[in-house]
Amino acid sequence: MTIMKEPELNTFLGIGECMVEIASRDEGGLCQNFAGDVLNSLWYARGFLPDGWKAEFFTGFGTDRISEEMRQFIEDAGISCGHCPTFSDRTVGLYLIHLGNGERSFSYWRDTSAARSMARDVSALWARVAKADLVYLSGISLAILPSEDRQVLLDEIRNNMKKNAILAFDPNIRPRLWEDRDVMLETLSRAGAVSDIVLPSFEDETINFGDRDPHETARRYLDLGAKLVVVKNGAEPTIACRKDDRFEMPVKAVQELVDSTAAGDSFNGAFLARMLSGCGLPKAMEAAQHCSARVVSQRGALVPVG
Repeated sequence: MTIMKEPELNTFLGIGECMVEIASRDEGGLCQNFAGDVLNSLWYARGFLPDGWKAEFFTGFGTDRISEEMRQFIEDAGISCGHCPTFSDRTVGLYLIHLGNGERSFSYWRDTSAARSMARDVSALWARVAKADLVYLSGISLAILPSEDRQVLLDEIRNNMKKNAILAFDPNIRPRLWEDRDVMLETLSRAGAVSDIVLPSFEDETINFGDRDPHETARRYLDLGAKLVVVKNGAEPTIACRKDDRFEMPVKAVQELVDSTAAGDSFNGAFLARMLSGCGLPKAMEAAQHCSARVVSQRGALVPVG
């Protein structure tokens, strides 16, 4: 008797951090959730991935109860996080959302986060990377790592990827996470140079790199080596640039801005998933904008958008 194997699925792999999210309730008090920029993007990508694709997450976990709850939450969301390194001397990070007129700021507690050690076991990391068809990481993924782990990740990630796999990167610039401004700018540029798709936010880029407009941001990453750059710019048009091609899409007004948490993360997830479906750049951008608009009209980082 011949046993038929299930066909292997293509993999959208995110490398990053998940944290405990504490946010205020509409009716008063606080509520606990789980979130993190790369995980947020995976969460929203799930609903747009074509048949034959699955979402996976690589991070670090502790051995305590909250780490196990986080792991179960991710798995229950349809995002595989098996074979992630686990550390008995670490736990998960935590952040508190402060909201004012729909805009958010954060307080963080992540010094003992297990995600900071996720690249310590390079064999586990490269094993996951080698099977992925799209690898996605962010500036936060890099910022939280020790400098030596960060160096190895950027030096070796392309060598450990499949030949035709895609590397996507959101600079997601958070200066407070970095030990040094020059190190931050150099590392983000190196990451952009090895990536196929870069998904920056113009506000971050102009503050930190001094870009005069979104097109300058796009040109800078293209000159570094990226093949496609999509620049998000709040309520202003989103632009997408390749070496010999440029596309601009106006952003539809949001009916009510409730919480801007995960606006860019949700855009990234929906955009990358739709691009994998082969629908083309305009439709991928349209789906991403629509997803982001739904997210900011609700409270929290991970919300239903179907």
